[in-house]
Amino acid sequence: MRASRAVRDIGSRDDLDVLLRRFYEAAFADPLIGPFFTEIAGTDLDAHLPRITDFWERALFRAAEYRRDAFAPHAALHSARPLTAAHFGRWVQLWHATVDGLHQGPVAERAKAQGERIALAMLRRLGGRDASTDAPEGVGGSGGFVPLAALRLRSVA
Repeated sequence: MRASRAVRDIGSRDDLDVLLRRFYEAAFADPLIGPFFTEIAGTDLDAHLPRITDFWERALFRAAEYRRDAFAPHAALHSARPLTAAHFGRWVQLWHATVDGLHQGPVAERAKAQGERIALAMLRRLGGRDASTDAPEGVGGSGGFVPLAALRLRSVA
């Protein structure tokens, strides 16, 4: 019988660093979204990680300074190769899986919800649609982005 490890909430910048490193390692390896990081952007994880950790520390704890334009790099990627609803949907799936694999609690839930909001906002802005629009093109369609919070997931016994 395996002993289960205690899973705790995201509580510090160090937790975010571990979470984000694991997430980006999975994202880089993913066949759908990995090429955006590895081939198009040529992302250096060690250089990128402190900035993205600042972003999430600010988003979740209001503790870090983050004064960059998070949209600009995504717009540049979109110009090189269009980012679609399927790309953002996969990002959300990987984000949820990574958060759930390491943490549970109110901050972890907030991180997942914030990730969904960010993905949907980016998708809307890249598609040229107003953020107040109910459904950007591709949402809910074949292969499109469906926020995971909108799905009822059931485990099969």
